[in-house]
Amino acid sequence: MISELNKRILSSLIIIPLSLFFIIKGSYIFNLFLIICFFITCYEWFKMSQNKKYHLFGYLFLLLSFYSAFSLRNKFYDESLIYFLFVIIVCVSTDIGGYIFGKIFKGPRLTKISPQKTYSGMFGGYLLSIIIILFLINYTYLINYKNSFSIINILLLLMLVSTISQIGDIVISFFKRSSKLKDTGNIIPGHGGLLDRIDGIIFAIPFSYLIFLSIY
Repeated sequence: MISELNKRILSSLIIIPLSLFFIIKGSYIFNLFLIICFFITCYEWFKMSQNKKYHLFGYLFLLLSFYSAFSLRNKFYDESLIYFLFVIIVCVSTDIGGYIFGKIFKGPRLTKISPQKTYSGMFGGYLLSIIIILFLINYTYLINYKNSFSIINILLLLMLVSTISQIGDIVISFFKRSSKLKDTGNIIPGHGGLLDRIDGIIFAIPFSYLIFLSIY
């Protein structure tokens, strides 16, 4: 019997490279990938929020978020990929760091809305995202900030994106709790639904798009 942790790891080993392929490839391949993700999350939101007063608002927010993702990946020409990857890497690093540090160090809960969220997980999310972004800046060409940002600006932006991502995670947890659900779906073994995995991203993307738009 495969444990939930092993399922989570195996799923991530498939999903992360596959998603990176679509993101890096761009063009109509990325747009098709985005459309498929949009409809899956809308379906999961429908199952989670039907008969709720905020039902319609969720669709409008998802539409805004996915449109922002489309614009962030396509609007800034050569820098679009760097901007988009930065946001995704920060969000994923925050999620992984929060999970690992939360499991290892546990400690006080961050909020009653999501009992599994702890202060150690929150700081772990910040720490891992900083480590990974600094590594990519210094040892790869994947994140190239030198033409647009100082290192201080990039770290400030990282902290803001990470914070918004963690808030988004808590917000979706609130809606799941309101609907008495553990997960938004079961499409990803070990993770739950797609919305479970991109909850922080769908909040961070619109915020990041506005930031990049204002400085481009």
